[in-house]
Amino acid sequence: MPQYRQSPFANLTPVVKYLLLANFICFLPFIVLSPEGYQRIVIYHVGAFYFNSPFFKPWQVITYMFFHGGWAHILFNMLSLFFIGPILEYAIGSKRFFNLYFICGIGAIAFQWLVQAFEVHHLIGSFVLSNDMQITDPLVMQKLESIYAVPIVGASGAIFGVMVAFGMLYPDLEMMMFFIPVPIKAKYFVIFYVAVEIYSAISPGPDDHIAHLAHLGGALLGFIMIKIWRYR
Repeated sequence: MPQYRQSPFANLTPVVKYLLLANFICFLPFIVLSPEGYQRIVIYHVGAFYFNSPFFKPWQVITYMFFHGGWAHILFNMLSLFFIGPILEYAIGSKRFFNLYFICGIGAIAFQWLVQAFEVHHLIGSFVLSNDMQITDPLVMQKLESIYAVPIVGASGAIFGVMVAFGMLYPDLEMMMFFIPVPIKAKYFVIFYVAVEIYSAISPGPDDHIAHLAHLGGALLGFIMIKIWRYR
């Protein structure tokens, strides 16, 4: 008699299930288009640009969360959502989990903009770049271009918020990390990842194009929301 095996997707909660589906549907253009076509046709329309950038559109504060820059990017985010999302959604309910996810995602890009605004002010003495400004320093131009012309994509800010909320509600739940062969408590798991993001934001590598500040913004919003809702 064949042994019945339950589907690994059987216990997915509603919001997690639809978020996973939406993210993988939005990833289809990456699979079917060339890298140049994906960047030109998709990312420059849905990625989140600095609010003063000529490429900025209001809908990008939502759409940027559903598009990713590659397989490693989407797999890390969606596996994290798949494993810890349902537990958290069961704990706080679907409505609050939905709110948490999107508040952290929007808060992540807002935090990124806040820091970028101070960077722009440090470079040119203003929070926004106007058409009549004459900038001749090539290093300043390069930095401004990285802020104004490089979009941010990915659900990482929302995922970091979910991870922090999960670690606050289940601090002693043991988890397995990809590169550590022994179980580690959720609170240490979260502290480790947040510490890595802080270090990476302070000392980015020369080829580091990851929006670490957005990750930290999402983590901060996850912490704040759990405190506001007074979960223990």
